[in-house]
Amino acid sequence: MTTQAAANPRHVFDVKTLEMLVCPLTKTRLTLSADRSELISVAARLAFPIVKGVPLLSLDEARNVEPEALRQLPELKD
Repeated sequence: MTTQAAANPRHVFDVKTLEMLVCPLTKTRLTLSADRSELISVAARLAFPIVKGVPLLSLDEARNVEPEALRQLPELKD
């Protein structure tokens, strides 16, 4: 991994923080994407970016996630 986040440990998202965060729209838990670049709200079908280790939990920053992409999340696979 040669990204800037790898070069600067301060820019790495702390997974323990995930336990405290919820979707700002649905108040449901969030899932870390496989590449660790987004937090995903399955209930809202939104993905919130993580920039320099900081999740941007603003609806303005979120992108829509297609249902098929949600099925690809590791914790939702059968």
